[in-house]
Amino acid sequence: MVVAFVSIRGDLIVRALIFLVAIAGTLSPARAIENRSLVSGGLIAGSSENGVQAFKGIPFAAPPVGDLRWKPPQPVVSWDGVKACTEFGPACPQPVVPPDSFYAYTNPKEFDEDCLFLNVWTAAKSGDERRPVMVWFHGGGLTRCSGADARTNGANLAKKGVVLVTVNYRLGPLGFLAHPELTREEPKGVSGNYGVLDQIAALRWVQENIDQFGGDPGNVTIFGQSAGSWSVQTLVASPLAKDLVHRAIGQSGGLFGDATWLDRAEEGDRSGHQIGEDFFAACGVKSVSEARALPASALIEATKQKGGSFRTRPVVDGWVLPDSLDEIYQSGRQNDVPMIVGSNANEWSSLSAPEYLPKTTATLEEQIGRIFPGAVFSDFVRAFGGGTDDTAMDAYLAMMRDLVFSAQMRQWARATENVTSDAFVYYFTSAPPIPNSEYLGAYHSAEVPYPFQNISPTFGDLDRALSEVMSDYWVNFAKTGDPNGAGLPKWKPYTLDSEPYLELGHTVRSGNHLQKRELDYLDKLRGVN
Repeated sequence: MVVAFVSIRGDLIVRALIFLVAIAGTLSPARAIENRSLVSGGLIAGSSENGVQAFKGIPFAAPPVGDLRWKPPQPVVSWDGVKACTEFGPACPQPVVPPDSFYAYTNPKEFDEDCLFLNVWTAAKSGDERRPVMVWFHGGGLTRCSGADARTNGANLAKKGVVLVTVNYRLGPLGFLAHPELTREEPKGVSGNYGVLDQIAALRWVQENIDQFGGDPGNVTIFGQSAGSWSVQTLVASPLAKDLVHRAIGQSGGLFGDATWLDRAEEGDRSGHQIGEDFFAACGVKSVSEARALPASALIEATKQKGGSFRTRPVVDGWVLPDSLDEIYQSGRQNDVPMIVGSNANEWSSLSAPEYLPKTTATLEEQIGRIFPGAVFSDFVRAFGGGTDDTAMDAYLAMMRDLVFSAQMRQWARATENVTSDAFVYYFTSAPPIPNSEYLGAYHSAEVPYPFQNISPTFGDLDRALSEVMSDYWVNFAKTGDPNGAGLPKWKPYTLDSEPYLELGHTVRSGNHLQKRELDYLDKLRGVN
């Protein structure tokens, strides 16, 4: 196409070229997808990987640097000529995971505050195909990782008929700092949530550009794991994401009961403003201008300092989040979209060093007392066991799994009863064959590569079969809002009376009332109805 060789200068010319491409598409039966595409900002060139077109490091917003640090994402800056999009863009500055950490392999290779890039994989032959779109938001506590994780490479999902997008967003204090001075300078009178606004900007980019890759902007599924699942939960709750999200998948992550309010503290917690003021003190600055003059590395380093305890969470600001997640979901004010939600059988095994786990009933009772002041230990034992030294550690691991993950996902599933769309609940039980797998089991994030079909070649036939099944469920859901399909075990939608779920393990089978005794006990302690 002649347009592929035109230099792009300025937003008006970009819009004109997009118009010309659109007209060209109406004059021909199909718009062939090649290694060059026209997107917001200009022309990009990708690469071909085994029949899949990959476009990596596409800018979707202006670099959030200088005066744009702690500002909502701004429109992408146009470029001249053809931008090579064959390598992942840098990740947001973040603490480096120690090399001996269980999650060290998720470290991005490069950090830079200019980090607002996304990646697209497509096997569509024509821009007119309108394939379902899946947008992945990575985990990492909103403080680490990026859209370049090898476990979430999108080529295999693209071969199954979706257009796959992974996204970088601002992390830690660069993405979630609220402060009174920032609130005063923002016309909407809010601050914080910059990382969430980045995610929304990426979804808007999808609306404006994904048809160039054969994707359907009217059928977008967002999904994520851990903090990526927090992001999914937040986006489904946000009125700013209405009409940008049509289906959603949350894997092992929820933020019910964990609200940070912009300008008021509740139950002894600090407000977003107070957290920001404490953080500035830890940085040794008194004003936003001084803080913007600091290198990003100094901000990341300050998160490690005593007294600089920055809490990386979305804030209830009245704009991105008009209320707490609990209130939004309980009142049915979330965006009404079909959901898949679930968790893993051994979430906590990789999140706590064994030396810190209780080995006796006495130490278990002591730890339960610290977590739930006033709890009756005999009631805990009736729910989780742990009445003997031999069972104390397993009871604690099960309790933490359920408190942090299973209870959150059940509460999320139950909240879908307040809207019209269905929810489907899973429980992942496969222990990947890695060192120490007998202890780790189905650990936190173990399921991530399975739906992407990126499991290790060293895994066995049962894991490959599970990966195929999970991938089919996820793709079917992205296509229709229902994961079921020919040749797959039936997955029933969630209802309050029977609470069906699907176990995703070496045997895929249905069940009811997942961990009901344990979760009912925890909900009573948490004050959840």
